[in-house]
Amino acid sequence: MDATDLDYRARTRSGCIPPELVSRLLERGHVDVVELHAGRGEWFCALAWARLLGEQGRQADALEVLAPYLATGWWTAVTAAAELLESWGRVDEAIEITRVRMEAGHPMALESYARLLARHGRAEEAFTLLRPHIGELSLVVVLVDVAAAAGRDEEAAALVAARTEHRCSDFPWCCRGLDRDTAIGLLARIRERQGRADEAIALLRTGNTMLLNNREQLAGLLARRGRLDELRTVAATDDSRYAVQALARLMEERGDVEGAIAAYRQTKGPVARDPNSAFELAQLLVRHSRGSEAIDVMRVQADARNGDDWILHTLSGLCLDQGRPGDGLAHLDALDAARGGEEDWDL
Repeated sequence: MDATDLDYRARTRSGCIPPELVSRLLERGHVDVVELHAGRGEWFCALAWARLLGEQGRQADALEVLAPYLATGWWTAVTAAAELLESWGRVDEAIEITRVRMEAGHPMALESYARLLARHGRAEEAFTLLRPHIGELSLVVVLVDVAAAAGRDEEAAALVAARTEHRCSDFPWCCRGLDRDTAIGLLARIRERQGRADEAIALLRTGNTMLLNNREQLAGLLARRGRLDELRTVAATDDSRYAVQALARLMEERGDVEGAIAAYRQTKGPVARDPNSAFELAQLLVRHSRGSEAIDVMRVQADARNGDDWILHTLSGLCLDQGRPGDGLAHLDALDAARGGEEDWDL
C-alpha cells in the first residue's frame, strides 16, 4: 500500500469501495466481504471492520487491521487509529501515535496532538506548544479553543489582538490567512466566553461587515444572548441569510412559530432568491405539521431553477412524506416533457 494512492482514492472515492457501499454490505449481513477487502487495501472496508471489531471488544484485532495502513504513514489512518484508541479509553496510546507524526513533521499533526492533550487535562501543555505558531490560521484557532481550559484566555486575547492591527496588502499571502477580520472574530470568541458579550458584539461590528464568517458569528452571538431586537435589525439588512436563520431559530425556540416563518418571508428576505433559505423554511414548516406549505415553498424553487437536482430531490421527498407522490411525479413528468426527454442525468 502507498500513502499517496490511498489518499487519492479516499478523497476522490474512485478506484475503491466507497463508504456508502461498505455500510450497505454490513446492513445486508455481508461482514465476510468487508473483512476480506479490509486486507486488500480497501480503506473504507478496513475502517468499518476495525470499528466493528472494537465494538466486539477485539481491540488488538482492530489495530491489526489498521496496521498496514498506519505503516504507510498516511495521516488519515493515523487519525482514525487515534480516534479509536481514544474511544476505547487508551488515551496515552492515542497521544503517542499522534506525537510521533507531529515530530516527523506532518503539517496537520500539531493541531490534532494539541486538541488531544487539551481534551485530557493537558491544555496548558497544548497552549505552550501552539504559542509559537500564532501566525498560522489553523493553529491560532486551536490556541483560542484550548486557552480557556489552560486558564490563559487573557494571554490568547493579547496575542490575537496584536493581529487585528494588520492591514492586508496581498491577502492571503501577506498574513497566511490570519487577516484583521479573522483575528477580530477570534478575539470576539474569547470575549464572549469570558462573559463580555457587549465587547464581543462591538468587535464584530467594527470588522468588515462583508465578511460572511463575522456576520454568522454576530448573528449567533445575538441569538445566544437573546437580544431579539438587535437580531431583528441585523436580519432586516443582512443578505447573507445567517441573521435571518438565527432569528427564525430563536423565535421557534421561544414558541413563536409564526414569527419564525415571517422572518424567512419578510419583504426583500432571502427565501425568494436563495434556495438554501427556502429549504430551511420548508424544514421549519414540516416540523410544525405544515407539509403542504413546505411543498409549495420548494415547488417555487423547483420552477425557478428548472432541473436543479438537489431541489428536485427535496421536493420529491416532501411529496412522498406528505402522501402526495402524484404531485411529485407530475412535476417530474412536466420537466421531462419540457426537455424532450433529454437529460444528462437520470431524471
